[in-house]
Amino acid sequence: MRVLLHKEAIVDLQAACDWCEAQREGLGHVLAGEIERALEAIADGLSMWPRWPGSPGEPLIRRCLLPRFPFALGYIAEPDRIVVLAVAHGKREPRYWERSQPSSKS
Repeated sequence: MRVLLHKEAIVDLQAACDWCEAQREGLGHVLAGEIERALEAIADGLSMWPRWPGSPGEPLIRRCLLPRFPFALGYIAEPDRIVVLAVAHGKREPRYWERSQPSSKS
């Protein structure tokens, strides 16, 4: 299944990697690798992850937690693709990224 990142998820991803890299050299690359593995896992078994807590029922937004970092991927599954809506930090306002959901077809 094809996995696409919403334009705002790309911004989130870059900001997260930049922040990690500023904390310790090379950590941004480690985070990018974790996210890449998570995206592959989502593509292989997209119904494995639970619904994002508090999200509306339609479309079903799922949450994939990263094991080594305080980030989660919020995504929806469409018939022919998966759209990642956000790379969300666990300490950020819950579901701040839902503002981008209606335009997830980018």
